[in-house]
Amino acid sequence: MAVVKASSADVDLMARLLRAEAEGEGKQGMLLVGNVGINRVRANCSDFKGLRTIRQMVFQPHAFEAVTHGYFYQRPRESERRLARRTINGERFWPAKFSLWYFKPPGDCPPTWYNQPFVGRFKSHCFYQPTGETCENVYNTF
Repeated sequence: MAVVKASSADVDLMARLLRAEAEGEGKQGMLLVGNVGINRVRANCSDFKGLRTIRQMVFQPHAFEAVTHGYFYQRPRESERRLARRTINGERFWPAKFSLWYFKPPGDCPPTWYNQPFVGRFKSHCFYQPTGETCENVYNTF
């Protein structure tokens, strides 16, 4: 059962985001991007207050560089839709289980990002989750 409301168009949008942001990281990397996206929709804190839909999350200004490139706008494959559905249905994986941010640095992961602590790395991407003081709700969304 979905943890956020999602139409077939939302599933496609999430699938396109997963591919465009993390195709080079494989299936697990794409699932982690999906976790961060779903956390942003559900958490309602920090830079993500007021996000209630997948569409709002994907197109939040300056949130995902991928939406500025043509590759993002290609049709998703069924394999990407399956991954998107998994994250929409609430499957979560470390280090993105409670993360609201990730990025791909040129070297080592900095200890903080947007003043939030580093929790883990998967291949090229570093993941950061908020502290309880910053966003307690992200820990209570499932």
